[in-house]
Parts: sequence; structure tokens; C-alpha cells
Amino acid sequence: MSAKELTGRKVLIITVSAFAVVIGVNLLMAFQALHTFPGLEVDNSYVASQEFDAMRDAQEALGWTVAADYDTEAGLFVLRFVDENGRPVKVSEMAVTIGRATSRRDDRTPDLLYYNGEFTAPVDLGPGYWTVRLEARAEDGTRFRQRLELFVRG
Repeated sequence: MSAKELTGRKVLIITVSAFAVVIGVNLLMAFQALHTFPGLEVDNSYVASQEFDAMRDAQEALGWTVAADYDTEAGLFVLRFVDENGRPVKVSEMAVTIGRATSRRDDRTPDLLYYNGEFTAPVDLGPGYWTVRLEARAEDGTRFRQRLELFVRG
């Protein structure tokens, strides 16, 4: 059996190669993280934090509960608002964005129609987790914001 001698040159090549792989993977992951970052949530986090408690209290006073669902067979997105007594709520204004949590590439803004206590829209959603970002206004002008998770089986 012939054993090859481990020289300083071979150890240097092994060490440099290992560090090159680690640095290469780190650079790739950093580029992917920056490339898919959807952006800032708010322009000024200090101002947003000062308004947060008042907005949360006003929103909780509405007593609304929101649920999102997706019918894969019909390709239909369903959004339900109910008040604290379980009765359907009709909002005066609403904006909904459905997208992935890590990227805005797949974002969709469906045109929702209200019928029989539900807001519905035909939307083509692939399998996996989706984030529903919702902004609505009550009849009295109170702003309602919520982020929901939606899992589509596939």
C-alpha cells in the first residue's frame, strides 16, 4: 500500500479550498437574501411605534375577526369578516394583497366581490404558504389592518 505524503502545500490547498467554499456559500446566501427582500414595512419606525397603541386599541374596539380561505378546486379566494356577535361585517373600503412572505414577485391584488357575508375573488394560487395583507376601513372611518397566513394544499 502506497501512502502519499501530506506536505505543507497540500494542507494549504485543503485549507484555502475549505475557506473558499464557506465564503462562496455565504456570499451566495447574502445575495439571495438581498435580492428577495421585499422592502421596508414603514417609512419611519419611530413614528409608527408612537401611533401603534392607539391604532391597535381602535381596531380591537371594532371586535372584528377575519378569516381567509382558498378553494383549490374552484380557484376561489374567500375572506370573511365577522363582528363580536358572529354577524357578517361589510367594510366601506378594502385593499388586499396576497403574496409570499419572502418576495413580492408573486403578489396579487384580487378584485373582491361581496356576497352573502363573504368577499370572494378568483385567484390562481400555487401550493404552499401565502401571506394575506389586509387593509380595510370601518363605516366610522376606523382603519383595520391585519396579516393572515394562508396554506394552499397541492
